[in-house]
Amino acid sequence: MSFTVAIVGRPNVGKSTLFNRLLEQRKAIVDDVSGVTRDRQYGMTDWNGKTFNVIDTGGFVPGSEDIFEKEIAKQVLVAMEEANAVIFMVDAATGMTDLDDEMAAVLRRGNKPVFLVVNKVDNPERMLDASEFYGLGFEKIFFISSVSGSGTGELLDAVSELITDEISEEIKEIEKLPRIAIIGQPNVGKSSLLNALVGEERTIVSDIPGTTRDTIHTHYNLFKKEFVLIDTAGIRKKAKVQEDLEFYSVIRAIRAMDEADVCLLLIDAAKGISAQDLNIFSLAVRKGKGIVVLVNKWDLVNKETNTAKEYEEELKKRFAPFSDVPVLFISAKEKTRIFKSIEMALEVFENKQRKITTSKLNEVMQKAIQAYHPPVVRGHPLKIKFVTQLPTQVPSFAFFCNYPDDVKTPYKNYLENQLRKNFNFRGVPVRIFFRKK
Repeated sequence: MSFTVAIVGRPNVGKSTLFNRLLEQRKAIVDDVSGVTRDRQYGMTDWNGKTFNVIDTGGFVPGSEDIFEKEIAKQVLVAMEEANAVIFMVDAATGMTDLDDEMAAVLRRGNKPVFLVVNKVDNPERMLDASEFYGLGFEKIFFISSVSGSGTGELLDAVSELITDEISEEIKEIEKLPRIAIIGQPNVGKSSLLNALVGEERTIVSDIPGTTRDTIHTHYNLFKKEFVLIDTAGIRKKAKVQEDLEFYSVIRAIRAMDEADVCLLLIDAAKGISAQDLNIFSLAVRKGKGIVVLVNKWDLVNKETNTAKEYEEELKKRFAPFSDVPVLFISAKEKTRIFKSIEMALEVFENKQRKITTSKLNEVMQKAIQAYHPPVVRGHPLKIKFVTQLPTQVPSFAFFCNYPDDVKTPYKNYLENQLRKNFNFRGVPVRIFFRKK
């Protein structure tokens, strides 16, 4: 049982600024254009030793005809259902609007505790103007400035009073779960995959590339599997990142990679693998992340015999030298093999945690070294005496030898292949270091 607070309100009242302040990090994208936050975003904060989730939602425009505003309205209602309490945000600079009235009516019909937060109260005149919001009829009202942070402490005190210690502990447990990020170029079907997995409209799905601007976390607990899914904004080539927002989204996607243990890299089956896909792949490898490659929209490809096999071989050629990655052909739309992709991701997560005892490692690797001796260096035979696994996040091995600087790439690749052959590191980058004995 976790405790969740949703921040709702009309566009541009400062919801994301408050969200960032509560989380003490730049997680939601903030801009002066209305409609920047489209999906609901999740974060975690703690106050007075109590931990709770915060949801940031898009600006709510009841009854709008705009495609995104309609979707945002749906998202806000879902967030309000998911939440245990609601922070309803209004703007003292603009004063009370019809939209605020409409929204207040929606919230009064609900049965959740509502904290009315009047934002942008940063001088005494504003404080006087802000008193008109008492007319909305909510008893818990707070005057704050989310940019400077004044007044947010009292708000957090009031929220944390609703939370028991058990709830707080449970949220901390969720933090320890495997984290799986869905990454890839815009429009390859990342949001569709997330919605298919979670079985609800968690993210807004449309054919307009760049719909998902923020990264989104979903705690997933189905079929006896528990993990956190991270959906990211599509990563685009630099030349195409025109608006600032796009640029932020790319940074955000890269940050999501940092948070993840395993990345599901989505590739569009019809378009094949592009240079940009390879960039994303090598970035995940450099960051030491587990990887599962998902070829999406496979239902749209004309199949001949061996199509999948040939496609996979071609992919692995392009991924070389790191080709020990699982490849799965899926359709997020038809829900084909999507749960298999999660099983694979969790397997890769296990492989990434794998620790091998030093005795076992030496027994296996010394045989491999005897079978194919290291080359001779300047007339001296290269001798590898001892191998050990290093205590790192990414599986890393130190080989102790007499000329560590002279081991060439082909021999290093041979040792890596032997490690992979004897111990299962499928989908995980392996690091090898040579040290003076």
